[in-house]
Amino acid sequence: MEAGDVLVLIPDPPGQEDPEVWAHLPSGDPVGHLPPEISSWLAPWMLRGGQARARALRVHGVDVPSWRRVLVEVDCQDRHEV
Repeated sequence: MEAGDVLVLIPDPPGQEDPEVWAHLPSGDPVGHLPPEISSWLAPWMLRGGQARARALRVHGVDVPSWRRVLVEVDCQDRHEV
């Protein structure tokens, strides 16, 4: 994965106590999940029909802790804008 790569965002299924939004490569390979502070409002919004796009802004190597390895930009779109 490199900076500029597009990521697919997938929310947890409905009914999860603490829903997360997962980032995947277009091939389907998982990259990880967004921080809880974002997933807590983004997952329910996406499950109600909101759409979001994402891309990697910065990608670091194994010398950086996993939770800081990828900086992702998320663009939220109203379902009427798509």
